[in-house]
Amino acid sequence: MRVEQLETPCLLLEREILERNVARMAEFFRERPAKIRPHFKTHKCTRVARAQVEAGSLAGITCAVVGEAEVLVAAGFEDLLIANQVLGAEKLRRLAELNSRADVKVCVDAREQVEMLSAAARAAGVEIGVLAELDVGMARCGVDDSAALLELAGQVGAAEGLCFRGLQGYEGHACFITDAGERRRAAEAAAGKLAGARRDLEAAGVGVNIVSAGGTGTYDVTGLIEGIDELQVGSYALMDGRYRTVRQDFENALFLLSSVLSVHGERAVFDVGYKSAGAEMRPPAVVGLDGEPGGFKLNEEHLRLDGVGGRFRVGQKVRMIPWHGCTTCNLYPRFHVVDGEEVVDEWAIEGAGLRS
Repeated sequence: MRVEQLETPCLLLEREILERNVARMAEFFRERPAKIRPHFKTHKCTRVARAQVEAGSLAGITCAVVGEAEVLVAAGFEDLLIANQVLGAEKLRRLAELNSRADVKVCVDAREQVEMLSAAARAAGVEIGVLAELDVGMARCGVDDSAALLELAGQVGAAEGLCFRGLQGYEGHACFITDAGERRRAAEAAAGKLAGARRDLEAAGVGVNIVSAGGTGTYDVTGLIEGIDELQVGSYALMDGRYRTVRQDFENALFLLSSVLSVHGERAVFDVGYKSAGAEMRPPAVVGLDGEPGGFKLNEEHLRLDGVGGRFRVGQKVRMIPWHGCTTCNLYPRFHVVDGEEVVDEWAIEGAGLRS
């Protein structure tokens, strides 16, 4: 089948570009102490995750919610980290059940979470690995300092059914800083705080097996800091418009295919809207459109571009680059895997729509 025969909107995945991106990241860490734990939340596709495993340099797989971990365990993945706090009796039951079949670690930043995890582990007769989270500048989850981490580690160590495995810290505040020098300084400060916390805990006699951090925007900074064991890189495999503003070493493999619905004067309207594109920050960009449009308006089912008269025709199909790949992939059941203009396969996005 040709790409032009596909119904729109839909997702295209350029197989050769994906393979190059995955190989490039794996090669960077091939001979380095740190390894990668690719984030499943980006593509939510076990076929992509399998390609990342096969490329090597892996510590395991990262995911965001229990449902993603369930998808991965069902597909045979055995070393997972839910880089998040998990609460709620049913979600904790599901997490504990997964640990009867795989090593599914989770993060904590409060005593109450430790107590709930312990109760779920005891009820299921399993042991759950736990990472304590340090806030390294994101101002989201995580405790503030080594003293709080040491207290958390003690609580985990004393809790039946739990095993303290290490630390997590995510420098997401640094990943999209456009100035490379400023981005490096912010990432080094964040990773330095996390590595310092590891030293503090080890000096206090607490064993730290895993220190997990990082993202695509800072992999070549955080990944070189002594004391950081693994990088939770995700977007590098598919890329998107936002990450391309700071990382030119990986290529766009992910595209939206859209149709031109209407052309009047200087405006053109496409069949892509909030319901079909992760556009919470900016709309997708049309491939090959020189310069910025004169303006845009995004609705549920439509994207209107202004100042593009004469460049599009009704019925034309165009590729677009999503600004945010993670939230775009979450909206679709499959990738149409393509080689240029030929559709060569379909890969299910098994984790699409999972929120818990």
